[in-house]
Amino acid sequence: MELEAIDDPDFRRLVDIAQHGPGSARRMISACVAALNGLISLITIAGVLAVLHPVLLPMLVLIAAPRGWGAMRVAQERYVSVMSWIEHVRASRLIGNLLTERTAAQEVRLHAVGAFLLSRYERMAESAEAEQERLASSKALTEWAASALSGLAMAATYGAMFWLITAGHMSLAVAGTAVIAVRTGSASLGGLVMNINQLHEESLYVRDHGRFLTQAGRRTLPVGGAPVPERVEEIVLDQVSYRYPDRDALALDGVSLTLPMGSVTAVVGENGSGKSTPMKILSGMLLPASGSLRWGEADLTGLDRAQVFARVGLLTQDFQRWPVTAAMNIRLGRPDHPATDDDLKPSVDYAVAGPVIAKLPDGLRSLLARMFRGAIELSGGEWQKVGLARTHWRSSTSEADGVLIVDEPTSALDPEAEIQAFDRIRRLAEHGTHDELIAARGRYAAMFGAQAAQYAPTATVPRPSAPTVSDQV
Repeated sequence: MELEAIDDPDFRRLVDIAQHGPGSARRMISACVAALNGLISLITIAGVLAVLHPVLLPMLVLIAAPRGWGAMRVAQERYVSVMSWIEHVRASRLIGNLLTERTAAQEVRLHAVGAFLLSRYERMAESAEAEQERLASSKALTEWAASALSGLAMAATYGAMFWLITAGHMSLAVAGTAVIAVRTGSASLGGLVMNINQLHEESLYVRDHGRFLTQAGRRTLPVGGAPVPERVEEIVLDQVSYRYPDRDALALDGVSLTLPMGSVTAVVGENGSGKSTPMKILSGMLLPASGSLRWGEADLTGLDRAQVFARVGLLTQDFQRWPVTAAMNIRLGRPDHPATDDDLKPSVDYAVAGPVIAKLPDGLRSLLARMFRGAIELSGGEWQKVGLARTHWRSSTSEADGVLIVDEPTSALDPEAEIQAFDRIRRLAEHGTHDELIAARGRYAAMFGAQAAQYAPTATVPRPSAPTVSDQV
């Protein structure tokens, strides 16, 4: 799937709805078999009633019709309720997970968040219970009305049979047989109606699953395309604009940026200014809404996206902490590349993660997921060293030059470790110039000074001045 689909709340809702589809498809098979058996039985009984007297056949239909109407109405209302409460169910599941997961455990206790979340969970549970009561009441009323109409039709049938007997159009023996046939036929027709109704209800969920597959097919990452050139001199964003699916404002509006291969480029700006979006676009994870992105002379839209992704490394402050072994956490930088512990050692040494691995009970074979018995959890700084080792493994196993994107990857490290980490990151490419940015006294200089002032003997944080040069270098 394209990354944009994950950012689209409407598509996320469709994913939740589609979860009902596979189970409904299986239940449709059983309903089809039951409906076929009921149909065979009904045809047999209808033949008997037609022989006994033709007027009894439409009366049988009148008996079963109200039941079919009631079942169809209940199924439709239940389906509408499920669709309306999809996000409510997701939210209640989220709150339940927050109450028990490890990452939130400290604030749940220290800030007394547990009682607050539990009260919200209880209110949502009460709302869900009220909806179930409403559905039950509506179902009872509908079924009562359907049973009453069916009873009236049954009374009319017996009345018609009585008239046929008294009028001499039917003997008493035939009437007895007709009563048994009507009762059996009514039960068979009622069962057939219920099975057909179940088919209809399940088909609604299967239809939604099909709608999901159609939408997913339209948003699937394209397979194939032109090969990425072996040597790419630069990556160029030319008048690129982009808007996220759930927002009205543009995240990027006519941005142009040239990134020479072999250089270090800093994108500087306040939080929320859109620094991460151009990184996602230049890596091919997002496609421009307008403008163009070129890797060398080739437009990205015509390139093999798998080859583009193979040229990109990513290290962010919120990189994925996979619930697998330490070795696999590093290997997942390029999972299709086999590796032994000795193969991973250069990446571990590069990230200075050796002491972290050494204290683990089983070294690289230790499971890093506290949720499982016998596993262990790392601190934020230790995880970032594992993340840096993963990035090195990806870069060291690449067969061609590529792009390394780092997004505040040292937020959990102390100042000395942060400096060392950035030195190691820079060694994956050539050095750029920092002095020119400082001398320009633009936004880069102001933000650098604000960060550096925190470590000065007297912490005076300068106010950023208006930029006088481009924020991109």
